Amino acid sequence: MERLQGIAVSPGVAIGEALILDNEGFRIPRRFVGRDAVGEELARLNRAIEAATAEVDRNRGRVAKELGDEVAAIFSAHLQMLNDRRLRQELEEMIRTRHYSPEYSVSRALGKYAKVFQSLDGEYMAERANDIFDIQKRLLRHLLGTARQELAHVTSPVLVLAHNLTPSETANLNPQFVMGLVTEVGGPGSHTAIVAEGLGIPAVVGVGNFLTDVSGGETVIIDGDQGLIFLHPDEETLARYRHEVEEQRSLAVKLETLRDLPAETTDGVRITMLGNIEFPAEVQQCDERGADGIGLYRTEFLYLGRDDDPPEEAHFAAYSEVAREMHGKPVVMRTLDLGADKMRTLPDPEDERNPFLGLRSIRLALKNRDMFRVQLRAILRASAHGQIKLMFPLISTMLELRQAKMVLADAMEDLEEAGIPFDRNMPVGMMVEVPSAVIMMDRFAEEADFFSIGTNDLIQYCLAVDRSNKDVASLYTAADPAVIRLIDMAVQTAKRFDRPISMCGQMCGNPLYTMLLLGIGLRTLSVTPSAIPEVKRVCRSVSIEQCERVADQVRGLETARDVKTFLKEELSKVFPEFPV
Repeated sequence: MERLQGIAVSPGVAIGEALILDNEGFRIPRRFVGRDAVGEELARLNRAIEAATAEVDRNRGRVAKELGDEVAAIFSAHLQMLNDRRLRQELEEMIRTRHYSPEYSVSRALGKYAKVFQSLDGEYMAERANDIFDIQKRLLRHLLGTARQELAHVTSPVLVLAHNLTPSETANLNPQFVMGLVTEVGGPGSHTAIVAEGLGIPAVVGVGNFLTDVSGGETVIIDGDQGLIFLHPDEETLARYRHEVEEQRSLAVKLETLRDLPAETTDGVRITMLGNIEFPAEVQQCDERGADGIGLYRTEFLYLGRDDDPPEEAHFAAYSEVAREMHGKPVVMRTLDLGADKMRTLPDPEDERNPFLGLRSIRLALKNRDMFRVQLRAILRASAHGQIKLMFPLISTMLELRQAKMVLADAMEDLEEAGIPFDRNMPVGMMVEVPSAVIMMDRFAEEADFFSIGTNDLIQYCLAVDRSNKDVASLYTAADPAVIRLIDMAVQTAKRFDRPISMCGQMCGNPLYTMLLLGIGLRTLSVTPSAIPEVKRVCRSVSIEQCERVADQVRGLETARDVKTFLKEELSKVFPEFPV
């Protein structure tokens, strides 16, 4: 059994078969072949080896001609490996006696060899491991033909283990069959983490290189609470986690009884519980968990995986569907919040060394106003079908907010001239995601109808931590006193200017922080649908006076570790089963 530590980004436990996506995206299931198909599968393996050999030989010839035989020697080594008699015998034996498919045989055998070289010291040995991976990928390309098979086409329950997942891949996950996610790279607040949490799928990211240690079809355990992965789990570990899965199911059944009850504290203060959604289909999940509305509708999914900009009618169809299905409950729609590096229809930024500090979100929208106006027109049209509020993301200056409102005014004028109905009094607010927005909030309050604190970005900009970089991911925490001070400042300023303020970041979906946030003064929380029952349970079990005492204590703490320890102790007083 191997126990790996990563970063927990979506809670829960999942046990199941591994589906491997390597860093080229090959899906390599443990597929068996029938006895009568062995001959054809051996022939397919031989054809793949011959094709890979010819490919490497061509590369060797071209490099030798341009750079000399010494540089081309690397390809000679690859040719020797490809045609190694012992390797060929091992692969053929797997197909003949174990009835493994050629893909699975190549994945297992070469993965095993690469792992041996990786375990040896020295740069030379590391390079040999890379050589083996290169050969493995060549053979798999010839055997499988295509890379990045769609995860949307998975038809049986699996745990997806990948080097990384693109935003479009996570957007197309089928939660009916993808039961858990693990990636070698990434950090909290990444797109993969947000989607996994939204779909209620246990997920761990930033595990480091481990895909060579596991094969498709093998049993894996994902612990999304502790950030643990178990490969080849022993019976004792399996039994322990199966028991935990049953306990989670029992708790979920108990929490279902809260669906139609208000999130009201013991001293009668009503907390508004909203849901965060990524796709229109998630409205049903919000309804099933008793949400008071949608506090964050991420609209990015319309842009992902497309080679053209989504037309206005595609926007309108999605937005109006959500508005109608909420039956008069509020829906806060956030405009496009992607970087230029994620948009296929836009040229790559010339000098985008750090996308989080570059052309993204409202900056991208204002630089591409025709595209922005299309989205705004669709949101305005949808406002005639429900209670819609519009929210601009990543506003950092007054000029940005005013420019965004000007484009909105143009879109309103277009619709009025065309006689198309919309809500002329639709509330217009902004995300509070950067320190400058908190510092200038007294001025923003004069022009924004409401605020929503986005902690995913606020944390990384406050602490100067790239939330997708696993090497500094441990520094990314909502418990840092500086982050809590910014939240406190934002809430008090909004209160002073009588502006509604909510929180929609991942922080408020974690029950650990519920008492603190209520104590600071937040009365509206927008969380992933799966988190609504548990956060509601905390709200209904505490008084505001209790929460204010907790907040006062936290204000005096100096480190994130102290804050977390204190909050765990306080929550365990309310729920003794909560681990301290």
